Amino acid sequence: MALEQLSNYTKFFSFILKYYDSDVVKSTANTALKEEVETDLEFNQKPEELVEDLKKMGPTYVKLGQLLSTRPDLLPDHYLKALADLQDDVETISYEEVERIFEEEIGVRIKKAFVEFDPVPLASASIGQVHKALLHSGRIVAVKIQRPGVRKSFLEDLDTLKQVADLAVSHSKAARKYALNDIIEELRYILLNELDYNKEAQNLIILKENLKKFDYLIIPSPVAEYSSSKVLTMDFLEGKKITSLGKLKKTEVDFNPLIDDLVEAYLKQIIVDGFAHADPHPGNIHLTSDNKVALMDLGMVAKFSPKLQEKIMMLLVGMSKKDGDAITEALLEMSEYDLATAHVDSFRKNINRLVMDSTSTNAEDMETGRVLLQMNRMAADEGIKLAVELNILGKILLNLDQIIAVLTPKYDLQQAIRRFMEKMVNQKMKQELRPENFYGFLLDNKKLAENLPGRLNKITERMAANEFELKINALDEDRLTDGFQKVANRITSGLIIAAMIIGAALLMRIPSSYSIMGYGILPFIFFIIAISLGLYLVYNIMFRDEHFRKRKE
Repeated sequence: MALEQLSNYTKFFSFILKYYDSDVVKSTANTALKEEVETDLEFNQKPEELVEDLKKMGPTYVKLGQLLSTRPDLLPDHYLKALADLQDDVETISYEEVERIFEEEIGVRIKKAFVEFDPVPLASASIGQVHKALLHSGRIVAVKIQRPGVRKSFLEDLDTLKQVADLAVSHSKAARKYALNDIIEELRYILLNELDYNKEAQNLIILKENLKKFDYLIIPSPVAEYSSSKVLTMDFLEGKKITSLGKLKKTEVDFNPLIDDLVEAYLKQIIVDGFAHADPHPGNIHLTSDNKVALMDLGMVAKFSPKLQEKIMMLLVGMSKKDGDAITEALLEMSEYDLATAHVDSFRKNINRLVMDSTSTNAEDMETGRVLLQMNRMAADEGIKLAVELNILGKILLNLDQIIAVLTPKYDLQQAIRRFMEKMVNQKMKQELRPENFYGFLLDNKKLAENLPGRLNKITERMAANEFELKINALDEDRLTDGFQKVANRITSGLIIAAMIIGAALLMRIPSSYSIMGYGILPFIFFIIAISLGLYLVYNIMFRDEHFRKRKE
């Protein structure tokens, strides 16, 4: 075990030594620490070189590279593009090994379970490979077999990455800025879900039910009796990758109804269901012979909470209308930031500039996903941390952009979002009015009704015993008391001044041997004092009172 750990550390640190002093890492660190960095740097390692190095590191690092492709706040654009297309080159599992794994997991030999089983795999990836087979019922299926030892390998690499990430966060400002440990934790969560084929089978069932009303979309159904955590048997769907279609096919067929279904389906997944196919890259989206879209590989799904769904709905409406302020408000409501350190006004200004620069509406020119990922980078630069789910949303939209641009280059995605949004809102409202949600509302009110008499009883008992206290944090008690005292003092001063004036007027009628301007000296002095005090009081009210000054300003 110690030798394996040493091997993992050696492999990792050899990679780190190569890239530690590279321009890519310096660019990331400078961005994190708000230091000036040139925008058109010539990096000493090309994106293709980084991709090849990650492949050599193994499947875990390939998955890490794919995850980093959704982080524009970490890497330059050309690196993001290279990482987004990152696929691992792995050797195929031998047919004898496939037979052994299938029998161990299912308890049945391949020759008995299937009439035919193609020993040559259809596809091979880091986690597993897929074979075509024929059931005794005549149903053609795809059988996905997990690689032996892949779980152990992933967990060892993840443990190494976690230890290094924790160390980096403890000693590096840049690592803390971008929450490097959270990235590794997210990678662990994604990989452990992908390694459990039972979860993928369940994902297929859920998505098939959610999208059953869309005529142009097909989701394969799993075969439960021939599936386990390491084996997944499902419908085989014959089709071609959308990116491999010929030009003649694109001109012969009107793909607009199909794309309408695809866009509406993904809006429904994100906004209404909160459960979305998170990896719709062209390799996982196939076009069948009858011109329908088959959604493949549901090992990775995204889940959005009800509150987040509402905010995303506001965001997409804002993007479709090119309303920079609405987009900014939606993003801020989905983010965490400190008002003392975040530059919200600068973020708002940059979002508005980005929206105004995005003038095109055609799918071939407009990159909705890329724009959303750019917004993420802007937020990080201004000290604002957007919700992690927005990275996933950006990746989903980025992949959809590619598919739409291939099949219908002139498709107006913004108009489509506006067109479908009303339907999404109606579906969302219907979902919230389901009986189970209504029962939850009734249960909450039932609890309130049950607890209310007891609470009222306690309140009345405390009031009767003169122990009832009302605490209000919204008011400054000292300030309120000072205000009342100031009012009382001014009323008293006014009464004294009025009394002095009235007294002086009465004394003026009494004859005096000493007089000034024909009036007795004593009433004259009282009158002058009263006038002086009155003017001083008026001066204080008009020019020194805080409330008056603020109102005047």
